[in-house]
Amino acid sequence: MRAIRALMKSFRLNRLFNAKSNRCFDVAVDHGFFNQPGFLTGIEDMRKVVKTLVDAAPDAIQLTLGQARHLQEIPGRQKPSLVLRTDVANIYGKELPTSRFSLMIEETMLQAVRYDAACVCVNLFQIPGAPEVHQQCVENILRLKPEADYYGMPMMIEPLVFQENAKAGGYMVNGDLTAIMHLVRQAVELGADIIKADPTDDVKLYHKVVETAAGIPVLVRGGGRVSDKEILERTQGLLEQGAAGIVYGRNVIQHPNPRGITRALMAMVHDGASVQKALKMIK
Repeated sequence: MRAIRALMKSFRLNRLFNAKSNRCFDVAVDHGFFNQPGFLTGIEDMRKVVKTLVDAAPDAIQLTLGQARHLQEIPGRQKPSLVLRTDVANIYGKELPTSRFSLMIEETMLQAVRYDAACVCVNLFQIPGAPEVHQQCVENILRLKPEADYYGMPMMIEPLVFQENAKAGGYMVNGDLTAIMHLVRQAVELGADIIKADPTDDVKLYHKVVETAAGIPVLVRGGGRVSDKEILERTQGLLEQGAAGIVYGRNVIQHPNPRGITRALMAMVHDGASVQKALKMIK
């Protein structure tokens, strides 16, 4: 039975990772879950956003329970796989609230199976001054792991090291290599099938994060909106350092040409396109 469940995970992973490159480009559009108005720029009309992304054909789209229907209602076989966001938190604002939480949706894996997800995604926060949120994340993952194995559902853990809120002024991640490596290591120890981690401040050091993952595929987060040239150069560097793909949200959904930037990034991830060639594809 254990072998069958392992096979079930591999079946879903085959839907997530592109057969050409064995890499994945997942577009994250789960921002509305977190009740931050600034996160909604570019995704006010989710039906339109999902249709645009489906037409651009990334490998996967990361959505919440309430929005997954816009992807799964689209007829036909050739559409991106669903990565289902499983937890909601209140720690992204300019100031940390007095009461902080990271809560898991109920019957997580049953809901993922019902929505035909290829993968689920769960956070692992490390926030200065909020150790209770880290504890909640660990508890969420510990509950999720046996369910993931039972239902044959790959579990993507998203380790996020925050800067001090007072210093950074809100949702600002810490690109320190050591901090990222330590949290990635914990994600591996907790049983991640996939790691979704931040880029290091020095991209040339990212191979150390990949090594820390010990064979677990590492997909790199995009973070805040930056220029086309910067995100493409960063992507190229991360892929050269051994990343198994990317999970970008605001750099796609807040882009004036979401279809063009998606096509450009897909060419880099799967075809090894240069930064210059990718820039031309956007235009």
